[in-house]
Amino acid sequence: MANDDTGATQPASAPTAQARRRHILVIHGPNLNTLGRREPAIYGRVTLDEIGARLAERATALGCSLTTAQSNHEGVLIDFLQAEAPTADGVIINPAGLTTTSVSLRDALSATTLPIIEVHLSNIYAREAFRHPSLLAPICRGQISGLGWRGYLYALDALVALLHEGSASVEV
Repeated sequence: MANDDTGATQPASAPTAQARRRHILVIHGPNLNTLGRREPAIYGRVTLDEIGARLAERATALGCSLTTAQSNHEGVLIDFLQAEAPTADGVIINPAGLTTTSVSLRDALSATTLPIIEVHLSNIYAREAFRHPSLLAPICRGQISGLGWRGYLYALDALVALLHEGSASVEV
């Protein structure tokens, strides 16, 4: 509570969107818990924990916070998203094998109305044809594919910049 010029108590004003710390959700889909061991020629040798540490370091430098989740179960990811989205400003997601199959995850992401950046460690367009379509791409602000673990950092940089510019919305 704050006092106005008359001495009356007024509610303290909420911080503006620009002034408050940005909060980003990072979602890792099925099998990403095996990074570093699983097909290193395709996915690299960096583990999910190492990616998380690098993201946390970058988030600190950018003045934002992260909440992350990884699951091999679609419903767990949807539950996480529905629980956390109301306090978030954006989403970075590597849907992994759910990219081409999960209408439910797509619908849950779309319902948040948050800006989303889709990340893939490998270049899904240079791989088998069944990996090419993304059900999520039409609701995402952008997609980063084929740049390995660095794609997550690029996604965080881009999402925070878009949020600061106020241009994170997507016309669908």
